[in-house]
Amino acid sequence: MTPPDQPALAALGSDDDGDMFEMANLRPERTGLPFIVFISQQGGARHDVRVKVSRGPRADPTQMVTVAVRPEPRVLPPDALSAEETRLVASWIVLNRQVLIDYWVGEIAYTEDAIAALRPLP
Repeated sequence: MTPPDQPALAALGSDDDGDMFEMANLRPERTGLPFIVFISQQGGARHDVRVKVSRGPRADPTQMVTVAVRPEPRVLPPDALSAEETRLVASWIVLNRQVLIDYWVGEIAYTEDAIAALRPLP
């Protein structure tokens, strides 16, 4: 079991080729956001950089919302989060954009290094 302040890796989805991928989950204590954020490397995905957020208190795939990182943060679909939730996750993405991109493309190879470089919202 992963301690509450430590990220865990979870196979929570599939890339565009249908292969499962692993995502590191970041709890609110680490991000300053009111929900769990999931980050990953590109793997076999054909889309650009994305993160996922879980609207519920647990990492529930049925509660996942995708948020594109570039060119500007945007929720997919746009009405999947409230205006305030969208504002918060967009602020966190802007604060951490380069880390998220570098991790996605493999410039940051290790999940631990990406997590250490991420900053929480104030």
